[in-house]
Amino acid sequence: MKANRILVTGANGFIGLPFCEALEHLEYRVNRVVRFSSTPNKNNSHKKNKIYEININQNTDWGDLLENIDYVVHLAGRAHIIRETEQDPQAAFRDVNTLGTGRLARSAAKWGVKRFVYISSIGVNGNLTQGSSFAEDDNPRPHNAYAKSKQEAEQLLHNISMETSMEVVIVRPPLVYGPGVKANFLRLLRMVDRNIPLPLASVHNLRSFISLDNLVDFLILCLKHPAAAGEAFLISDGEDISTPELIKKIAAFMDQPTRFFPFPPKLLHFGAKLLGKEQVVDRLCGSLQIDISKARQVLGWKPSVSVDEGLKATVDWYLQNKK
Repeated sequence: MKANRILVTGANGFIGLPFCEALEHLEYRVNRVVRFSSTPNKNNSHKKNKIYEININQNTDWGDLLENIDYVVHLAGRAHIIRETEQDPQAAFRDVNTLGTGRLARSAAKWGVKRFVYISSIGVNGNLTQGSSFAEDDNPRPHNAYAKSKQEAEQLLHNISMETSMEVVIVRPPLVYGPGVKANFLRLLRMVDRNIPLPLASVHNLRSFISLDNLVDFLILCLKHPAAAGEAFLISDGEDISTPELIKKIAAFMDQPTRFFPFPPKLLHFGAKLLGKEQVVDRLCGSLQIDISKARQVLGWKPSVSVDEGLKATVDWYLQNKK
C-alpha cells in the first residue's frame, strides 16, 4: 500500500521535530519545510523524505512542492516577540501568519491535498478566563497582533475550504511544554532552578497547558479521523493547575525547595503596568482554562501523558542540558 505523504512546515522547531519523527516512526513519508538557512544539514536520514528551506509569507512560490502530497500540517509562523523590532508588528504578523498561510492553503488545494491541519493559538479566544473555560464556540477575542493574525488565518482557511474540496482542521493549543521548550517556560525553569523567591503566595489561579507528547498525539489523530474535517479543537492536558502548584511540581522534580512570599496581585498588576509587563503578570497570576470536551467526544481523544509525566520529562531534559 502506498504510504501517505505529508508536508510539515516548521519541521525543525520545538513541535515540528518530534512530530516529524513520530510520523516517520509510523511510516508516513514526510517532506519537511524549514526556515531558509535555519539548518546547515540538507540531508535526511530517511532517503524517501526531503527537507526544503523556504521563507513563508504572502509571496512564497510553492511551485510543485505540494504535488502528490496527501496532508499538510502547518506549524510554522511568526511567533509572539517580546522585544519587537518591526515598525508595524501587525503587518509583519499578517504577512506570515495570515497571508502566508492563505498562500500555502490555496496552493495545497490546487494540488489536490486532502486535508490541511493548522496550528492556531488559544489566543484567538483571548488571554484570560473568568469563571468559565474557553470553548470552540466562543466569540473570538484575540488579545494581541499575533493572536489577531491567527484568527484571520483561520477565517481564510474556512473560506478556502468552502471553495475547494480540501478539508481543514484547526487546533488551538495553550502554552506547550516539553523537552526542548524555549521562551517563557524555559525562563520559569531557570528561576525555579536558581531558587529565586517569587511573590506568588497570594495567587490562586488555574491554567491549562499541554505537553509536547499530548500535542503530537492529537495532531496525528487529526490527520485522518473523519470527524475532524471542518472542525476546530481546543486541547490541553485536561488538568488545570495554579502557577504556584506548577512551580512546586517543577521544584519537586528538581529536588529544590520553593520560596513564595505574599504580595497582593492587584499591586503586582499595577507595578507591571508601570513597567509595561502586564502580559507577564497575566500569565503568572491570571487564569486561562480550556474545555477539551469536544476533542474527547468528537474524536474520542484523551491525553496520554499526565501533567506530572510531562513536567518530569521536561525537567529531566532541562537538567541534562542546562550547561
